[in-house]
Amino acid sequence: MVTRPEVLALIPARGGSKGIPRKNVRDFAGAPLIAYSIAAALQAELVTRVIVSTDDPEIAEVARAWGAETPFLRPAQFAQDDTTDLPVFEHALQWLRENEGYLPEIVIQLRPTSPIRPVGLLDEAVKTLIEHPEADCVRGVVPSGQNPFKMWQINREGQLEPLLKVAGLSEPYNTPRQALPDTYWQTGHIDAIRIKTILEKHSLTGDVIMPLLIDPLYTVDIDTIEDFQNSARLLNDHRIKAVDPLKRRRNFPERVTYLIMDFDGVLTDDKVYVDQDGRESVRCSRSDGFGIDLLKQNSVIQPMILSRETNPVVNARARKLEIEVFQSVLRKDQAIQKLITERNLDPQEIIYIGNDLNDLVVLPLVGYFVCPADAHPQVLRQADLVLKHQGGKGAVRELIELILENQSTNK
Repeated sequence: MVTRPEVLALIPARGGSKGIPRKNVRDFAGAPLIAYSIAAALQAELVTRVIVSTDDPEIAEVARAWGAETPFLRPAQFAQDDTTDLPVFEHALQWLRENEGYLPEIVIQLRPTSPIRPVGLLDEAVKTLIEHPEADCVRGVVPSGQNPFKMWQINREGQLEPLLKVAGLSEPYNTPRQALPDTYWQTGHIDAIRIKTILEKHSLTGDVIMPLLIDPLYTVDIDTIEDFQNSARLLNDHRIKAVDPLKRRRNFPERVTYLIMDFDGVLTDDKVYVDQDGRESVRCSRSDGFGIDLLKQNSVIQPMILSRETNPVVNARARKLEIEVFQSVLRKDQAIQKLITERNLDPQEIIYIGNDLNDLVVLPLVGYFVCPADAHPQVLRQADLVLKHQGGKGAVRELIELILENQSTNK
């Protein structure tokens, strides 16, 4: 029987960021930036402990909320603008050994500014280090975007000089790229380090460094507000299979008593038609209407519409479907909480379907949150279930068929 090593994931996160104030707790596509590194560690099979090293009480509180430990606050002397990583790790290991008698065999460094990590990356790094006993460290790298053999520096005379030289090539900068050595750029995704590398060699890399090749699609380094916005969009790229702290989807409820539906973008295709007199009309799906009839005929589940809209068309459609409607609702969370209280409902038996950002306030109040296939990207990420159909094009019918199927299975 092989004994698994003690693996500590250590996430350094100081509070005094200058480029982006409070960046470690700033919202990144629906969760604090630091939550992505914490999730990567918690979801790894070979990581045995997750600790955030911070000097900031707020960061510590957020880290604990997302599942990490914060057994100490980092002293200010190790949280300066010019503080390197090594003293941060030495302090953490010393504190843990002196106060808990704890010393891991492997330490993983996870920088919060590289939040988009492939699923399984941490386990792959640990396995690589174990398979290479001669190695001091495993470091994540990607192929260089620009070949450094074609880079220059300017000397004191103001003249260009090649940055690097290649044995056997007099002018590498004039050599075809294919004939030059492959080069790699270190990312901030991961470093897996043997404990003796830190304690004995006083280094986070040591002498023998093994590469862990990462798909360049995942290359993110957040230093500016623009980086925040651009990087967050990557999570919606279908090619990206990244660790996501929001992908903690709940199971379909065994029992459902209420189906609460947004109107625009759920029962409609989120478009409005306006005639020359300013009258508005929308397009709904007959299939969705038939689905609601099926629900009423085959269950005791109460369907209702909860809409921000003030348009009379919402009431008209509800009358046609013969279901309850609440409209002109500016705070859907308050409306649902009031409904739960007044009708003594079990929130876990409520399914809500919505498509836009204002629906997300409902998510923690209900047992299951569903969205159409064309919902807002942040809603798609946070929903418990993303339907195959778009809003106003069979999404509600699809959901109702799932409810009835689940109801039949649980009888």
